[in-house]
Amino acid sequence: MTTSLLNRRTMLLGATSTLGGCSAVSALNSAAEPVNTYDLTAVSGSLDGRRTSRTLLVVRPDASAVIATDRIMVKPDAQSVTYLPDARWSDELPALFQSLLIRSISGTGRIGYVGRSESGPVPDTVLLVRLDAFNIEVMSDTAFDAVIDIALTALNDRDQTVRTTRSFARRMRAPDNQPVVIVATFQELLDDLLPDMSNWAVQNA
Repeated sequence: MTTSLLNRRTMLLGATSTLGGCSAVSALNSAAEPVNTYDLTAVSGSLDGRRTSRTLLVVRPDASAVIATDRIMVKPDAQSVTYLPDARWSDELPALFQSLLIRSISGTGRIGYVGRSESGPVPDTVLLVRLDAFNIEVMSDTAFDAVIDIALTALNDRDQTVRTTRSFARRMRAPDNQPVVIVATFQELLDDLLPDMSNWAVQNA
């Protein structure tokens, strides 16, 4: 093999390595770009009504893998799942919703103690939460629905019997598909749902 041939091969390998390095650097730069992060606000139930000194612990919500993420889920059709680009929740959705529900129940001032099941005193009641839907459905090129569907189950901690279960579901048309508008639509749904959930949780604690 001649020296000139070796030199050509060396130059070619060097160019390939450089291109690979550029791709890696580009990927790192993209990963470092800030993504808009959105939070949601707790809304308490009624301050009036049945009061109890009982202890209620809220379990981290159960959700499918496509929901249990910090990304804002979009369903272009019944079979497809994608996520809103350049936008995410402030935490993984199950943890975010668990915090919202606890603060909403606590805000009523009508229960002795409410907290996470991961820590806290021995409960009288455990609240199981299932997130069946928390996403955007694309209805047409210009129509987008925010959909929330959540099931709550009150469980007697002493004998692990189910007291009662109820589903809370709403949908609302978002004015457009901009992240800030989408998040505002989810918040409007929660402004309606969280007080109902809080009142129900206190009544069944």
